[in-house]
Amino acid sequence: MQFITEYNEELIFIGSFLVIKRGNNMIKVDNLSYSFPQKDLYNNISFTLEDGKHCAFIGTNGSGKSTLIDIIMDPEKYMFDGKLAIDANCRIGYVSQFSQLDNIKEITVFEYIGEKFIKLQNEITSICSEMETSLDIEPLLEKYQQVLDAFDAINGDDFENTINKNLNLANLMRYKDLMISELSGGEFKLIQVIKEMLNSPDLMIMDEPDVFLDFENLNALKNLINSHSGTMLIITHNRYILNHCFNKILHLENMELQEFDGNYIDYNFSLLQTKIELQELAIDDNVELERNEKLIKKLRFLATEYDQSSKGKSLNARVKIQERLEKSRIKAPFVDIKQPNISLVSNNEMVGTIVLKVSDYSVSFDDTLLENVNFEIKSTDKVAIVGSNGTGKTTMLQEIFKNNHDSIEITEDVEVAYLSQLQGKTLNEANTILEEFLGVGFKTNQEVREYISGYGFEEEGAINQKIGSLSGGEKNILQLAKVSASYANMLLLDEPTSHLDTYSQIALEKAIENYKGAILMISHDFYSIVNCMDYVLMIEDKTIRKMSMRKFRKMIYASHFDKDYLEIEQKKKIVETKIELALKDTDFTLAKVLSEELEELIKLL
Repeated sequence: MQFITEYNEELIFIGSFLVIKRGNNMIKVDNLSYSFPQKDLYNNISFTLEDGKHCAFIGTNGSGKSTLIDIIMDPEKYMFDGKLAIDANCRIGYVSQFSQLDNIKEITVFEYIGEKFIKLQNEITSICSEMETSLDIEPLLEKYQQVLDAFDAINGDDFENTINKNLNLANLMRYKDLMISELSGGEFKLIQVIKEMLNSPDLMIMDEPDVFLDFENLNALKNLINSHSGTMLIITHNRYILNHCFNKILHLENMELQEFDGNYIDYNFSLLQTKIELQELAIDDNVELERNEKLIKKLRFLATEYDQSSKGKSLNARVKIQERLEKSRIKAPFVDIKQPNISLVSNNEMVGTIVLKVSDYSVSFDDTLLENVNFEIKSTDKVAIVGSNGTGKTTMLQEIFKNNHDSIEITEDVEVAYLSQLQGKTLNEANTILEEFLGVGFKTNQEVREYISGYGFEEEGAINQKIGSLSGGEKNILQLAKVSASYANMLLLDEPTSHLDTYSQIALEKAIENYKGAILMISHDFYSIVNCMDYVLMIEDKTIRKMSMRKFRKMIYASHFDKDYLEIEQKKKIVETKIELALKDTDFTLAKVLSEELEELIKLL
């Protein structure tokens, strides 16, 4: 990248990086294109993010959302085509897709959140002490004013009250004096959000902040997002957060991007209406193309068989018409969205038998997490383990997979496959996709290529990508592909929908419904639980009790969701499915009637 710097009152140019000092746009992107060696990500995408907007950034796994965030965060690092403009005085707060909990020094939650405040406060105290004894006070006064300005910028005088207010908003006040190391991954993610918000950024960027959050913490995240007055750009696939937190949508799909000013529910409805219109137009296009193709064949026959030169001119004209029709043919990068073909297969069905028995199981670290846990799973049961962050769910699932605990008994002939929320536990990130799947029994490159293409890795050379270079969602898709290839008859799934885009979540739900073996799944995704599971194992008071799906729905409805929200959302999904089936049958009249019904449901939401 060439670096040329010019300054004037309005603009700063640094190569292709354009900085705007004034105006109402926080970010402006014009005709940006970027590619990896084995994959094109963007093709002349453009959008504007205005001051004060809360923007959801959505798109399928691997479409390049996190990469675009990286480019915004550090544009000089990337060789992209086009222009990226950002307000010159913009202070950016950032919460990563992946938790950095293991890298944090041993401090309290308050010390972690107030790190910048405490540092500035200490600097002010230190400068004041120096001024008492220094003979040259002028440079110290200048330094003092700089630190004081920074302190005022984060509202330092009221900083502790602000921390308390936000901890209360997130229902985390009880954690204020705990050590950071005592938090679960989900709790730490919320603490990161609070810390970045309290540094008063002009632009808050978050990459999947909802991953691994339980229902209570998900509502806390919703409250934090909605309380923030600054501009936000948030990558998320969480359907609840999407429905409740945003007034602008950026949708990245098939190397193109579109922006929508409005909420996610309205955007989804608009997209569905567009799909109905485009498919109807596409059929008309196909009819015209077929008619024109027949004329071309007829004219070509007359021109060659009977040497009619006049027919040759007509043929050339008709070919040009066909070319124009092909060029203007309806294209719908945001409507024709690829959904992975997730298929969970068991090669040894054990109908009616008990496959897992847990008796008097306990686990503790510094404190007891679980004690006197008892349950059993039958061969076709699909069971969700539900509980707050940090209650020992993952530890128990890992010990079931290892099967070396006296309290855990897995029936003979049961084959177990495991999906971990820590993807590096089951995937070697140094491997290519090809190496990973040759290592689990595939014999040839072609076998791997054909198998993995069904999971969305269709591009030429996709199997040669390093696993470490993939997005979080793509890694989870690969885990699911490995689980399926094992043909196990009991699956242990730890947060399988985390990082997955909405289309992949729905594909996974269908695969779970069709699976013939037993599933024990940790999840905080309400939709996946109610759509797929037979019942719930609820962690309460350090033990587990079985709960029917009806009672679970009622409990979650009462504790975490707005009045009638779940029922309306469920009806909405049923109508959307009917529309998809109508489109499949090219019944556009029915699809339009159903879209009117859907619109009435959306008004209730």
